[in-house]
Amino acid sequence: MTTIQDIVKILTTSGIESNEANIEVKMLIEHFADYGVKDIIMGKKLDEKKLAIVKEKAELRARTHQPIQHIIGYADFMGEKFIVNPSVLIPRDETELLVRKAVEIINANNFKTALDVGTGSGCIACMIAKHTDCQIIGLDISTDALNTALDNASRLNLFNKAIFRKSDIFSNVKPGESFDIIISNPPYIPPQEKENIQKEVTFDPEIALFTKDDKGLEFYEKIIKGAPAVLNPNGFLLFELGTGQADDVKTLMSENFTGIEIIKDLAGIERVISGKLLSRN
Repeated sequence: MTTIQDIVKILTTSGIESNEANIEVKMLIEHFADYGVKDIIMGKKLDEKKLAIVKEKAELRARTHQPIQHIIGYADFMGEKFIVNPSVLIPRDETELLVRKAVEIINANNFKTALDVGTGSGCIACMIAKHTDCQIIGLDISTDALNTALDNASRLNLFNKAIFRKSDIFSNVKPGESFDIIISNPPYIPPQEKENIQKEVTFDPEIALFTKDDKGLEFYEKIIKGAPAVLNPNGFLLFELGTGQADDVKTLMSENFTGIEIIKDLAGIERVISGKLLSRN
């Protein structure tokens, strides 16, 4: 008879770290066997047929290194479950820093309009819509990503608060439209790093990961250049940063933005940058 430890071993043998393997097996059991902490407390037995399905999914994970989030169909982000699939970037913990900083700025300034450039799964737009009084528009060039974002907003009942639109950066921002804050987690991995990324990351859409330039600054440059035309006076611009990109992005922003702040993540990496639009007299 298969045990939970046998299933954990399937993952650790494939190179997945022990703590991570335990977390992933717990996720598989909750999702495919509908068995959680409450069931353990109640002394409920784990169904053997369901456990066999969990084992099968663990073997798939070990064999292909497909992300666990794709196997179960969702990712946890800021206490909510977001639908994910190969058309969107899986939300990362680091992105919570970006959202929390955006929420702090929005609420402190009583902002009402926000723009999320490269919305993907819609996780940034949805959580800003949920935790502020902002109406936010999420832009993306991918129709499949926009459909996923719309599904996520619908599940969270964010109708008319999180809106999604097909756009190549600012190409589909309407004449006269302007925003109090722009947020973006853009593609920032240079193409030469493709061969070094984790196998799991290769399941994310390339369009959401890679730039064409060798420093990973392509989308920062485009967004920073276009942002002043669509930001309201005293508006803010926030980005998630790739490792080692803070100084370059700060330099790019300094021409049109002031009060630039850089926030480090738990690993000490400079992960989020924010700045306020310079007022032109």
